[in-house]
Amino acid sequence: MSIRGPRKGENYELSVDLNSEYREKRKDAIKRTIASMTVGKDVSGLFPDVLKNMQTEDLEQKKLVYLYLMNYAKTQPELVILAVNTFVKDTDDPNPLVRALAIRTMGCLRAEKIIDYLCDPLQKCLRDENPYVRKTAALCVAKLYDLKPELVIENGFLDQLHEMIADSNPMVVANTVAALTDIHNAATAQPSTSSSDPAIFTITVSVLNKLLIALNECSEWGRVAVLNALARYVAHDEKESEHICERVVPQFQHVNGSVVLAAVKVVMIHIRGVRRDDLIKQLMRKMAPPLVTLLSSPPEVQWVALRNINLLLQKRPDILSNEMRVFFCKYNDPLYVKVEKLEIMVRLANEKNVDALLSELKEYASEVDVDFVRKSIKAIGQTAVKIDTAAERCVNVLLELISTRVSYVVQEAVVVMKDIFRKYPSTYEGVIPTLCANLDELDEPEAKASLIWIIGEYANKIDNADELLGIFVDSFTEESYPVQLQTLTAVVKLFLKKPDSAQGIVQRVLTTATKDCDSPDVRDRAYIYWRLLSTDPGAAKDSEFFTEIFQAVVLAHRPPISIPRTTVPPALLEELLGEISSLASIYHKPEETFVGRGRIGADAVRKGTEVDDRFSTQKALQTVAAGQQAENLLDFDDAPAVEGEPSGLAATQVFAQTPAAANLLAGTSSNPLDDLVSIFGGGAGGMSASTSAQSFPFGGGNTGFGADFSIVPATPSVLVPQTPASPLQQSHSPSSQQEDLLGLF
Repeated sequence: MSIRGPRKGENYELSVDLNSEYREKRKDAIKRTIASMTVGKDVSGLFPDVLKNMQTEDLEQKKLVYLYLMNYAKTQPELVILAVNTFVKDTDDPNPLVRALAIRTMGCLRAEKIIDYLCDPLQKCLRDENPYVRKTAALCVAKLYDLKPELVIENGFLDQLHEMIADSNPMVVANTVAALTDIHNAATAQPSTSSSDPAIFTITVSVLNKLLIALNECSEWGRVAVLNALARYVAHDEKESEHICERVVPQFQHVNGSVVLAAVKVVMIHIRGVRRDDLIKQLMRKMAPPLVTLLSSPPEVQWVALRNINLLLQKRPDILSNEMRVFFCKYNDPLYVKVEKLEIMVRLANEKNVDALLSELKEYASEVDVDFVRKSIKAIGQTAVKIDTAAERCVNVLLELISTRVSYVVQEAVVVMKDIFRKYPSTYEGVIPTLCANLDELDEPEAKASLIWIIGEYANKIDNADELLGIFVDSFTEESYPVQLQTLTAVVKLFLKKPDSAQGIVQRVLTTATKDCDSPDVRDRAYIYWRLLSTDPGAAKDSEFFTEIFQAVVLAHRPPISIPRTTVPPALLEELLGEISSLASIYHKPEETFVGRGRIGADAVRKGTEVDDRFSTQKALQTVAAGQQAENLLDFDDAPAVEGEPSGLAATQVFAQTPAAANLLAGTSSNPLDDLVSIFGGGAGGMSASTSAQSFPFGGGNTGFGADFSIVPATPSVLVPQTPASPLQQSHSPSSQQEDLLGLF
């Protein structure tokens, strides 16, 4: 006979205490159970023991038990049924707090077996004499709709909610509106929902008046729910729009930032229907102080407010035109707040406040945060581009910053100066020597490319332009691709403006770009320039053809740059203004781009993947069919195309009858690539190896632009005129086809 040892452990001790005959000991055990549950320990095994403590007059203990039930109802659905009788009994309790707690907990359990027992208690609580119970029951209807929509409609809960909008208690009205809005959003997320669906929450004139009456009496979150509903209302005329705006404006003074932004959203939506300029100015004037007040909040709230203010300024730039100093950065602001403030300051910049702005930005350029310094210098350039009269002052500030010889400051200033030259060509040429003197400070691709562009653009006014560009030509293969492209263009500009002194450097850069560079973009641009320069500029300089070609390709007139007034398209801006105080207005993107619609299970995802695969296979077959019916661009024979062959979708059906295509469509192909190749080879338009070798124009093993390329000789001379063969002559000369790929020029 074996003696069983005592059972030990924390859960066992809790189980013993939960079944104790002493009330205080049981309550303490429940508290310890909830504490363990809160820190992530598994106490689901105590479910029956906790359940026994539901029937108690102690409200605190009842709340703790209900909290435990809500957490473990999904893992113990069979045992939750045992609590139903207690829930139903509690909904008839004389204490309204107990009735509300019971109906709230039943709505939160989300267990299928509880739902059927929920309807009768919910009916009673929706008509309860106490407003606290009614407002709790209103939210419970929304939770029930999420679990089982048809049950809500069958029991008439939606009709009861619509009646409760006229409730005498504003908190009941607010919760009812929140519940109806949630149900409306859930219904509209379903593609099959029609406008006559009872779940659609349509705000009528009578509902509007009730909401406006309840607005000033609600709690802060109730006001947010009511204001969001008012934002959905479509005003019938100008008078109604004015009425809504005037009733909502007092909410600007609320201490809660969410209420303020919700009120701003309603006003921005309904102000579209207001035609009186004096009223619009009055509303905008009243909107400014609460927006400024939001900037005294913690950094996270500040950032949300700044993102929304950024949107508002894109629509109404005059809202905060006199509040520039509010957006000056503080020493302890996080970087994300400083960046938003910089963008808003540039938006608010005008001739009156530009001096104060430049003084502030100059201070920021001496900060220790490199990213912030760069953005501050960029803001100086944006200010110069935006305000013509302040451009010279901005350039002077940039010159002062360049004189500090701090590497990242100089490099960002060079990039900014390039934009200023684009905006004001031939205006600040006196700055160029200072920029060129700081050539050794540049080590970033963007700064190098900017200085090279300036040198090429003003090559005729820089005496040693060829020497400066020669530095970049010498290290051409070691530079990044943007620098290589900019060097190539700048050298060609130099050659066109100073042909006598730049002949050697242009030959060097073209030879290096076409032979030693591994970027196809750089090589292609070099080939194009070489082809253009193959005409003797001395003989053809006065010719109209030569002038037009180079004006269009290299020396084309560039329109002055400007700062866009909005960062989002106008239609999207209107949509985002209707989403103020939501994530859409913070990301500056419509909600469809980052929010999914509904819950998608693994089966639905797998099914969608299978549909996509079948569609891709069908599209691949259609591409094969279209390709076999298309003209072979590498075939120079004059044989007529075969007529009567199916094309497009019809050809797809023909290919689907082949075994390889059938395997592809059915998804049973062991090697899809081989099957696709066999479809190519089996068709009437497939090319055999010998045919393709004969018709391929490059010949031999020369698959690229090799040394035999006629416009890129081993010892090139751009001053020797070349007369390219005519296309007619090339078509009768195989060697010409192989050597001159650009014969069409």
